[in-house]
Amino acid sequence: MFEHTSWGKLSRLRRIVANDGRSLMLAIDHGYFMGPTHGMERPAEAIADLVPHIDSLMLSPGILTSCVDPAFKGGIVLRASGGNSILEDDIDNEGLILSAREANRLNASAIAVSIYIGADHQHQSLLNLANAINEAAQFDLPVLAVTAVGKKLKDKKEKRYLSLSSRIAAEYGADIVKTYYCEGFEEVVAKTPAPIVVAGGPKLDTYHDVLELCYNSIQAGAIGVDMGRNIWQSDYPSAIIQGVKGVLHENLTVKEALELVDGLIGDATRRKSKFEVTEEDIKTSAIH
Repeated sequence: MFEHTSWGKLSRLRRIVANDGRSLMLAIDHGYFMGPTHGMERPAEAIADLVPHIDSLMLSPGILTSCVDPAFKGGIVLRASGGNSILEDDIDNEGLILSAREANRLNASAIAVSIYIGADHQHQSLLNLANAINEAAQFDLPVLAVTAVGKKLKDKKEKRYLSLSSRIAAEYGADIVKTYYCEGFEEVVAKTPAPIVVAGGPKLDTYHDVLELCYNSIQAGAIGVDMGRNIWQSDYPSAIIQGVKGVLHENLTVKEALELVDGLIGDATRRKSKFEVTEEDIKTSAIH
């Protein structure tokens, strides 16, 4: 992995990928198009008990500078594409919102750019990725490509589509590809000449489902996961994050990880909800 990578870029990537070749990313960048998503209304408080258990954070520049302690030693993956919100029919009409120069100034480990294959703005999103990769090369700054699906593509989480999207991202020069897990995921990995991290997506029904997604992803060849809502919208965020960490870095089975999570559930790990959460909030949070 990363055999043909420059020293500077490899140094940044080592903040994201641990020595065992695995990566546990915590995604908290949803606010860039969702606003104050429930569970992440106050980011600094929401991540306080989570950051000791992760390898890196994926977040927007404003949340980094306002909510993350500069003493944080993990990787920082900054959201670099955006320009739309959930108020639109879809969110694929994006541009670049962060330059590689600014990301470098913020000491980022990488930048993240979404591509929308098959969407109305496919061409534009692919040029966003190309431009970001070309500019980032000046700073030995890695680029993570996100094979995003908007409202119109929400059912495109299957092998043929994900193989197409992930391969295109790798062809453009993405250092890491973030995509969804699917049946036959081994084939997606095999056809993508770049390391893959799996997106958690909208909140799953049970902790077993979350841990099974992590386990199956690793078994199929992914180097890690980038989870958000399945962690910080959980009733016990710091319990489930330790279960995910166990699967990734301690090679726990789903059963072993679930036993670990169950043993950690209690008042100390319960999410403190300070705001009313409506059915509309839950519905909106599950759109993408």
